[in-house]
Amino acid sequence: MFNQLFNKRKMKDKKEKHQDEEQLAQNDEIQEDTPQGSENEEIETLQEQVNDLKDKYLRLFAEFDNYKKRTSQERLELMKTAARDTVSSLLPVLDDFDRAKKAAENPATGEVFTDGIALVYHKLYNILQNQGLTPMESTGQQFNPEMHEAITEIPAPTPDLKGKVVDTVETGYLLNDKIIRYAKVVVGR
Repeated sequence: MFNQLFNKRKMKDKKEKHQDEEQLAQNDEIQEDTPQGSENEEIETLQEQVNDLKDKYLRLFAEFDNYKKRTSQERLELMKTAARDTVSSLLPVLDDFDRAKKAAENPATGEVFTDGIALVYHKLYNILQNQGLTPMESTGQQFNPEMHEAITEIPAPTPDLKGKVVDTVETGYLLNDKIIRYAKVVVGR
């Protein structure tokens, strides 16, 4: 009986081994049907997609970084020039104070620039300077059409004043290094 069981078991093992060999042969045939090249092509296309997505990500990140820098720069510029309209509207008042001061300094006019008015003038001038307002120095400078507006030309009183500003009719001003009013000048020719 033991021999019979042993023989049956041996036959069963042979049958299973034969089935395993057939399965391996079928798998080999399937692998031969699907060439290795198609797997490589699929890997290459996936790699290209990954590279494209990385490129898009980097470009988007750089674009966003540039956007942040640009908006922060614009915000700083806006803060610097926020008072531009207010300061520009106060410039005629400052000009009137300057004219009154010049007239008071001339003894022939007989006008007086009292201490109270001088105090108000200096206070206004200091407040505007704290906001970033600076007057342009024009008289005696080389004429620069980007900073000066020539009202007229006159013969130069001396040869060294040719092409230079002889007189400043209206002072030009800069607000945080940006021109808010051009200097109106007389140029020597």
